[in-house]
Amino acid sequence: MARTAAFDQLADRYDAWFERHPAAYASELAAIRAVWPGGDLTLEIGVGTGRFAAPLGIRYGVDPSPAMRAKAQQRGITVLEGVAEALPFPDETFDAALMVTTLCFTEDPEQALREAYRVLQPGGYLVVGFIDRTSALGQRYVALQHTHPFYRDARLLAADEVKHLLQTVGFTNLNWRQTLFSNPEVLQQADPVREGYGEGGFVVVCARRPLDLKHRRAR
Repeated sequence: MARTAAFDQLADRYDAWFERHPAAYASELAAIRAVWPGGDLTLEIGVGTGRFAAPLGIRYGVDPSPAMRAKAQQRGITVLEGVAEALPFPDETFDAALMVTTLCFTEDPEQALREAYRVLQPGGYLVVGFIDRTSALGQRYVALQHTHPFYRDARLLAADEVKHLLQTVGFTNLNWRQTLFSNPEVLQQADPVREGYGEGGFVVVCARRPLDLKHRRAR
């Protein structure tokens, strides 16, 4: 798959980015933690090398890249092969799921969100972290995209587009956070995490799969 080939070929380089840019990594992780609900059964879709799943205590991951899966498994995560548009899990399995810079690499972002909805239990939460295309950081990536080893084949999304997709699929109760107001390549200390979106380059949204009528009656 073209959009993930670089991650398999350059898995070590990808993983080393977090070591070289600890302030940017801390900023992103803090933004996710601000809305991450936790749970007994949790999943990261597009788990990569496990840099987010491991510190958040996420037990399961799925990723199409063998090299990335191997690194995530070394961090103690149970990882299955698969893509976001066709998750290898039964319906209503997980309490919460996470996607970090994954949507922009999917062939069909709406189908990926539908799959996340399917594997969540009613009342479960999906947290999506992404580079906002309309932000200064997003525009920098767009300008350099043709030379960037990882984002060359990505389709960056704007926050409003992610919002529309989530609502189209049926998610509700959207709760937003943003960070990376500075250039992550030169950041010396973690950027703040603020509510909303529209300024930060890295945006996180927590969305809920509503309780269906059957579960409402049971309560």
